[in-house]
Amino acid sequence: MKTRFMVLGSMVLGSTALVGCQGAAMSSPGGGTPSDVPTVDAVITAPALELSTTIDGEPAPTDPDYVPTPDEGELSDRWRDELERREVDYQSALRVASMRLRGDLPTLLEIRFLEAAPDQRAAYEAMIDDFLDDPRFVQQLRLFWRDTMKMGGGNLDTAPNFAAQLVVENRPITELFTATDGNCPTFADGAFSSADCNSGAPSQAGVLTDPAVMRHFFSNLAFRRVRWIQETFACHAFPAEVGESTDVGGVSPYTAPWDFESISGSRTTGRVDFHDTSSVICANCHATMNHVAPLVANFDEDGMWDDGVSVPTPLEGAPMAERTDWLPEGEGTAWRFGVPANDLPALGAAMAADPSVHSCIAARVHNWAMGHGDVVDQLAIVPRAVTERLSATLRASGFELRAVIYDAYTSDDFVRF
Repeated sequence: MKTRFMVLGSMVLGSTALVGCQGAAMSSPGGGTPSDVPTVDAVITAPALELSTTIDGEPAPTDPDYVPTPDEGELSDRWRDELERREVDYQSALRVASMRLRGDLPTLLEIRFLEAAPDQRAAYEAMIDDFLDDPRFVQQLRLFWRDTMKMGGGNLDTAPNFAAQLVVENRPITELFTATDGNCPTFADGAFSSADCNSGAPSQAGVLTDPAVMRHFFSNLAFRRVRWIQETFACHAFPAEVGESTDVGGVSPYTAPWDFESISGSRTTGRVDFHDTSSVICANCHATMNHVAPLVANFDEDGMWDDGVSVPTPLEGAPMAERTDWLPEGEGTAWRFGVPANDLPALGAAMAADPSVHSCIAARVHNWAMGHGDVVDQLAIVPRAVTERLSATLRASGFELRAVIYDAYTSDDFVRF
């Protein structure tokens, strides 16, 4: 059976919209756009993937917007049968798991132990437990979180270290957003040493008050920081929220759930026009972005907290931003529509309680196990059935991520080939 690649129209449109929404505001203070952001031309002119037109010799849907769903009868049954034809191979699974979790192949003794086991499933699962207790697992975790957070090495290791420490110590992974101390640990000689971030923020909130994070993602109007928070922990590029379509006088509708005038622009106040409708509807992205950005805008270019806003605007002369450049007077900050967050601890608490954040963390563990790419950058989207199962495991464990890692590496998806 041929592998059928499907290009989802909504994904392409989402990428194009993100480019348009970023505009000058997403560029670095020195000008230009982050290198990992494609231009509109690059998105539009990228060569299309070749689509297979058959499945088992029969015609397959070629509509790029077609997405098969579990209740579509014959097609879903065919795919289910194909998945069922995979065979359990614990030896192959052991090799992959050992490389991912320890960075080394299994030993000959381990291979023979599994081969001779009367109950291979039980033996394999016990070996995965052993891998998670192996000192080498700690280093693999640190590498995983470096890749996930797009930062690491030297003084950029604090956030990845903290995430890895939470896993190793069987602490709730939600402390990434809520920890009030010990959120900038060091790592040496195979062990973590707790340390506070000392960013100068009025109160600590896990990685949200890590000066290394705030320094690394410094930008105009703090939008790179907001984008990092959104894409890393919600696994979705902006726009982050979609509501009913509203005509705001542009070529396309406004789709965010927020009131169009809940952010700054030509219709309210501020020096940057987020109400512009001449091309894309910028507010589709910025309705959410602008409600989060002021919360991380007091960190300066060194990642240290200042009493006032400490990020520039993309305006001539790069003047410092003012709160009214994001939101009109009286408009409060928030994580999502209907989820207010007046400060960073409140933002962290909202993220820790958000099911979409739980699903994102689960998706990242699944993609790590399966060797897939980044869920955002490479559109390595995980089926909802998988994230729901792993998210349930996460919640049942009290948000201890080790349980999710064990689940991913012992699941049928992982051990069947």
